[in-house]
Amino acid sequence: MKHLTTFLLGTVCAMSLSMNAQAVEYKAIQPEKSKVTFQYKQMGVAMDGRFKKFAAQLNFDPAKPAAAKADIEIDLASIDAGSSDADDEVVGKTWFNVKAFPKATFVAKQIKATGANQFEVTGALTIKGKSQDIKFPLKLATQGNAGVFTGSFVMRRADFAIGEGIWAKFDVVANDIQVNFQLTAISGK
Repeated sequence: MKHLTTFLLGTVCAMSLSMNAQAVEYKAIQPEKSKVTFQYKQMGVAMDGRFKKFAAQLNFDPAKPAAAKADIEIDLASIDAGSSDADDEVVGKTWFNVKAFPKATFVAKQIKATGANQFEVTGALTIKGKSQDIKFPLKLATQGNAGVFTGSFVMRRADFAIGEGIWAKFDVVANDIQVNFQLTAISGK
């Protein structure tokens, strides 16, 4: 009986410490430790790319995900699609049209816990003035006073008129674009 009481007391203490350790709020994104990347197929060949400039506003307490706020803004002209020719092409009018629409944005509408350090995020993705609601899983890994948020979703370029005219077909560039992100945030007061 003494061992059972000791075990139960130890478990309660460990749970209490775990809950207190998670009572942290992440606010400041560390851009140098964060990234937004994407994968797509061009003529059936897998291609990789990334955005070099983005900003994120975050107010996230893992113990209170329903109260969280998360917004990200991506500078579309900062694209690295694998070559300078591709970069020049995709910032033009038929693709991102960065002169008229320089930023892509995501604004979280709802964040709910689905497990330990796992969440489901629903929000609005806006590109070229067109908005779509998307939903994706989000994972949180703690590293000291930092939280590393990772997630991914599939975006369909036709939903945002990315690739118009001769590029509207999907025989050269696929419709599905896999977007991946890793945002590192530090806790703040």
